Amino acid sequence: MRIRLVEEAELPLLQDIERAAGEPFRALGMSAIADDEPPTLAELERHRRDGHAWVAVDGSGRVAAYLISDAVDGAAHVEQVSVHPDAARRGVGRALIDHLAAHAPKEDLTALTLTTFTDVPWNAPYYARLGFRTLAERELTVGLREIRRAEARHGLDRWGRVCMRREL
Repeated sequence: MRIRLVEEAELPLLQDIERAAGEPFRALGMSAIADDEPPTLAELERHRRDGHAWVAVDGSGRVAAYLISDAVDGAAHVEQVSVHPDAARRGVGRALIDHLAAHAPKEDLTALTLTTFTDVPWNAPYYARLGFRTLAERELTVGLREIRRAEARHGLDRWGRVCMRREL
């Protein structure tokens, strides 16, 4: 897999990857997550334009996964990382996160953060294996608190959620 910045023409592919990556949530009784719409083209374009959208491309040139991020309170916040099920369990998500970890210091960001589901095997347990730790409520920054409020308004708190951080 090769990781590079996303190209504008690829933005609709990211939405397709997001939809496909959401399907396994159905088996966990989380159909609302599977049915949730992916980021809009405008949102994806903002990340692309800001230089915060990367894709993992396989040997045949097919986009297999993507990651978008924002700077939040001095950390590179993983807004979304999605791997197409055809490319799952091959280290693609890890490679994208490690790529962000290598990029973040160039923007004077000292950590990676994300929010995720606690009980989904490919969410919080996976990120813990990648060196993230769950933040206690008192450790949440202003920006992370706002992200969690937005998630709650979107209905994501129907399932356990946590904020996680990986120091760089």
